[in-house]
Amino acid sequence: METIKEDKEYNYREVVLPTLIPVVPEPGLQKETVERKRGRDIIIAVDHGPNSKHAFDWALVHLARIADTIHLVHAVSSIRDKVVYETSQGLLEKLAVEAFQVAMVRTKANIFEGDAGKVICKEAERLKPAAVVMGTRGRSLIKCVLQGSISEYCFHHCKSAPVIIVPGKEAGDESLI
Repeated sequence: METIKEDKEYNYREVVLPTLIPVVPEPGLQKETVERKRGRDIIIAVDHGPNSKHAFDWALVHLARIADTIHLVHAVSSIRDKVVYETSQGLLEKLAVEAFQVAMVRTKANIFEGDAGKVICKEAERLKPAAVVMGTRGRSLIKCVLQGSISEYCFHHCKSAPVIIVPGKEAGDESLI
């Protein structure tokens, strides 16, 4: 089992993505900005829900460019639980393969232990990404006010990057991908 990296506020494990994703060389772009050549870092917060998958698809279609690196962030209650870790690892591997197939972007994935909102904001502070993308849970306004939400927490507390909250896909909407 891999070592668990500990920080002052949370623990995390880096997910080793499948080797079937080829290493993408730096694109040979001419007369482009430095950011375009180097690429941007984009954080996408994911979980096992359909709204999270919709936000992931939205980011690949509308935001990602070839030179970018997608950082998949997934928060769980315990990374020491083997079943939770393996399920989460399977999700991140599937999304990483899809990101390469659809947008030809590099992907890095981490599973974090702790409160999702705090983990996402801490990772955004560390990476200084171009954007943090996440979906909504689909709660009503009253439930959000009473119970709060992760997207609302990140919207108010992530100071180092813009937060893009992708509304949930309605039942009749077509998939972006």
